[in-house]
Amino acid sequence: MWKLILCALLLLGDFALSAATVQLKDKASVSGKILAEKADQIVIDIGYTVLVIPRNQILSLLKDKTPGAAAPRPETMPAPVMAAPEAPVLALSSPPPSAGGHGFYSPSTGTLKERSVRELAAELGAAVVQVRTPAGLGSGFFINEDGFLITNFHVTEGETQISVEVFQQKNNELERKIYKQVKIVSLNKFGDLALLKVEDKDAPKFAHVSLGDSDTLAVGERVFAIGSPLGLERSVTEGIVSTKTRQLQGALYLQTTAQINPGNSGGPLFNMRGEVVGVTNMKITSGEGLGFAIPVEVVTFFLKHRDSFAYDNDNPSNPYRYLEPPSRLKKSSLQ
Repeated sequence: MWKLILCALLLLGDFALSAATVQLKDKASVSGKILAEKADQIVIDIGYTVLVIPRNQILSLLKDKTPGAAAPRPETMPAPVMAAPEAPVLALSSPPPSAGGHGFYSPSTGTLKERSVRELAAELGAAVVQVRTPAGLGSGFFINEDGFLITNFHVTEGETQISVEVFQQKNNELERKIYKQVKIVSLNKFGDLALLKVEDKDAPKFAHVSLGDSDTLAVGERVFAIGSPLGLERSVTEGIVSTKTRQLQGALYLQTTAQINPGNSGGPLFNMRGEVVGVTNMKITSGEGLGFAIPVEVVTFFLKHRDSFAYDNDNPSNPYRYLEPPSRLKKSSLQ
């Protein structure tokens, strides 16, 4: 069983600050800057922490091309020395690439043409779902055919009993289906994102959406949202991008006039090419037309590093999930 161990920079040897992608044997991958390469391990900076990866768990190392350098080529790792057998481990959340060749999610191709909201809503509606917990409900959307979907962290916060309601095309009609075996794969509390997976035995291949690029959006550009405001599933609202850089609580959001209400949380905000450019997550209740969405770049970062945000109900030290400190009341009662 391999482990990615957090390491202090002061303990590292010589730094070789070159960007690279490390392909692991379990089909997961890690991208960042190589800080040190040793005989038995590689030290890589992934932006918010430093990982030490044993060589015997690395399938290949692909270094990015630098100006004037030769084209990058995979570096095959030498065969590891035989060691004692390890205990079986649970598979990571990374599935094999889909048959479509897009990998875990479908990025924008940049070739789609703009269409009407009517056409796009009819085509994309089956990929948008309603997410229910004992505490409430929200929205979500499938990112691949294998049942992986995105929603907001606050929709699933503190909950493990999650169901997903899907509307699928069958005989030119929409058929409602509820899936109750839903697994929490990864959580990012500070980014307000959650990655779930439908694991019902009778689950089919799901319709899914592609992720676009919010950097190419222009202020005033038309967008639309699909979700379940107040439990009214498959509701479509249209608006424009009011601003791309609205700062709230230290983070940047897309602001839109598309109507966002409780229940829309976790649903997709689409551009007119049918690509997801944001994840709707809040509104200002004292005004109208003041909705906000998490930019899709935050979503793709979360998905690329989903193993760093992996959820394990048996592990109290889950990434970015901390125990609450004792309150003053509790502290005073103990004295």
